[in-house]
Amino acid sequence: MPLYLYEGERVYLRSPSVGLKFGASEARRFEVFLKHRFEGHPIDDIPASLAGMAPREHGIDAGVSGQLGGAWGNVFAELLRDVSHASGGTELRLGYRYPLRRGRLWLRPHVMLSLRDGDLNNYYYGVRPEEARPDRPAYEAQNGIVPEVGFYAAYQLTTRWRLFGGASVSRLPDTVAGSPIVGERLLRQLQLGAAYDLSSEREAWPQRRPLIARALYGASSDCDVMEVATLRCTSTHTQDNTSIAGFEIGRPFVDRVDGWPLDLAGFVGLTQHKERGLQADFPEIRAYIKAYFYGFPWDARLRTRLGLGVGLSYAKEIPFTEQRDQAQRGRATSRLLNTFDPTADFSVGDLFGVRGLRETYVGAGVSHRSGIFGSSQLLGNVSGGSNYIYGYVETSF
Repeated sequence: MPLYLYEGERVYLRSPSVGLKFGASEARRFEVFLKHRFEGHPIDDIPASLAGMAPREHGIDAGVSGQLGGAWGNVFAELLRDVSHASGGTELRLGYRYPLRRGRLWLRPHVMLSLRDGDLNNYYYGVRPEEARPDRPAYEAQNGIVPEVGFYAAYQLTTRWRLFGGASVSRLPDTVAGSPIVGERLLRQLQLGAAYDLSSEREAWPQRRPLIARALYGASSDCDVMEVATLRCTSTHTQDNTSIAGFEIGRPFVDRVDGWPLDLAGFVGLTQHKERGLQADFPEIRAYIKAYFYGFPWDARLRTRLGLGVGLSYAKEIPFTEQRDQAQRGRATSRLLNTFDPTADFSVGDLFGVRGLRETYVGAGVSHRSGIFGSSQLLGNVSGGSNYIYGYVETSF
C-alpha cells in the first residue's frame, strides 16, 4: 500500500484518508475526513465460496471524529457513512488509546468497539437471493458490534527514517459469522512499513504560507506516461475524444529540501471528465504531494521546473478510456487509483521581464491514473489506467 503522510495545522493526508482537524492538541481534537474502506471481495483469485456473486467493492466513507485526552490516555469516537454508493452503511467506533514513549520507540495500544448497521454488514457479508446455490443459501446480515484490541508502534531509526507497524485482532458478531461466505470469526491484521520524513527544520514562510492555484485542460492519450514525459509520444484523441478540465489548490510544504533546489507542495483539486457522449460526464478528486526541481544553469534568467506529483485519485465513475483498455486486457477497474503527475513549466515573469509574475508558471503535464501494476489492495489490485496530456497555468499568491 502506498503511504502518503502530511500533517499540517488544519489539513492532513494519511493514506488512506484525507481530512481537516480542529483543536490545538491531542487532548481536544475534532476532525472531518474521507477514508477508504478496505472491506470487499478480492479482485484476483476469487475463492469458490464467492464464485458467481456480484463483487462487493471497497467503499469511501465520510466521517467525523472527536477525542479527549490527558495523562490517562485518549478516548475517541468516529462516525462513518459510506458516500461511494457501495454499501450505504453506517459505522460508529468508540475506543480508548494510551500512547507511550521510551527513547526512540513510540507505542500506542488501543481497544475499540465498532457498531455497524445492517446495510454495512449485509452488503459485505450477505448473500442475495439471486446469488444463492445449494451450498450457499441466501442470507441477510443484520446490525452488530465488533470488538477490537491492538497496538501501533513506531521506531525512529535516524532523524529522517522511521519504521512503523501494528497488529490487531477483532471478532465478528454472530450475524456476520453466521453467513455462508464467512470462514473465520476472528480477523487478524498486521502492518509493517518504513517512512522518510521530508519536513524542513526551518519555516520558509514565517509571515504567511502562500496559496497555489492551478487550472488545467487536457485530452486523452494512448501513450504511456513515461513516453509522454520523455517526449517520445505526444499524440492525443487517437481512439476517443474524451477530455478533462480541472482546478486545484495547493500549499508549499518544504522549501529547498536539505539545501537542494527542490521544493515540495501539496495539492487537492477537482477534475471534470468530459466523456463526449460515450457516458455521462463525471468529477474526479485528486490529492497528491508534488516535488519541483529547478536547479538548471539558466535558473537566474528563466526559472524552469520539472515536477512530479504522487498521490490518490478518486473518480465518481470509471473513465471510458480505462473501461475500454481494461476490458480488452480482461483486467479489473477501480474508482480509487494512484495518480502520477509529471510536469514541466517555466516562469511567465522571467520570460517577459515582469517581476510581479515570477511565481506564475505555464507548462504541460500528464494526468495519469494507475494501480501500481496491480500490487496494491488499496487501489483494487488494478494493473493499468489512463493518461491525459494537459496544459496548465499555475500561480502563487
